[in-house]
Amino acid sequence: MDMNQARFNMIEQQIRPWEVLDPQVLALLSVVRREDFVPLAHKALAFVDMEIPLGKGRVMLAPRVQARLLQDLALQKTDKVLEVGTGSGFMAALLAHQADSVLSLELDADLAAQAQKNLYKAGVNNVTVRNANGSQGSAADGPFDAILLSGSVAEVPQTLLAQLKVGGRLVAIVGHEPMMRATVVTRTSDNAFATTQPWDANTARLSGFAEPSHFSF
Repeated sequence: MDMNQARFNMIEQQIRPWEVLDPQVLALLSVVRREDFVPLAHKALAFVDMEIPLGKGRVMLAPRVQARLLQDLALQKTDKVLEVGTGSGFMAALLAHQADSVLSLELDADLAAQAQKNLYKAGVNNVTVRNANGSQGSAADGPFDAILLSGSVAEVPQTLLAQLKVGGRLVAIVGHEPMMRATVVTRTSDNAFATTQPWDANTARLSGFAEPSHFSF
């Protein structure tokens, strides 16, 4: 398998058509080796338009979804970033290239350890991976310029929004199947937030988040 050709095809056939046109994001996807963050058993699927199993019900998000989330975060080189759901570490690697520092929280200890190894092998040294329940964030390390939830949630916890700096952005995929929406929340002042929902995508759930009941009595 020609990895470089497969990477090129992924960018041109999956990612660009999904309105990911930021040249910095596209350039990053061409140099960060996605295949190095995919479990060996699924290496052939590294550039396929699908979620890749990581074990224990966890997945690596589809390439176009990761790219669009990264574009929506609009990171600056001075940004301090919180990621919830490290998974294989690939998204953390992308974030690290665009930001000053990344704290990535992973509920599964084995995944956290593997992600740390993947990041070390890739030469990424400005990411801290921590085995923790990311639904509570990490107030002691905040506030953050950007927060990314690498998976879907039923709703965004207020605890996480409280850890955004004024002017900071949180990006998550929110809702229930069959209708989940990418949600961008910007903190506009100490007490105010602006929300947009620019696109739709159904993705696997993040572990550790509350699942409110659909029923009312």
